[in-house]
Amino acid sequence: MAEFKYEIKDEFGVISETGKGWTRELNLISWNDGAPKYDIRDWAPDHIKMGKGMSLTKEELENLYEIIGEVLGK
Repeated sequence: MAEFKYEIKDEFGVISETGKGWTRELNLISWNDGAPKYDIRDWAPDHIKMGKGMSLTKEELENLYEIIGEVLGK
């Protein structure tokens, strides 16, 4: 498996937390020195281990925001 690196550029907030301390978060992350993307995924308390997640461009995040507004009856 190829190695990868990441840098959390900004932490926006915790969406939820498990009983074992893992958190689902929205962060801005640069993967492999690439342009930062908005990222939703589960993290261990030390941010060393992570679960599967989803990375979004700013445009995709804006589209998701609009969809969520419609779902919630904005």
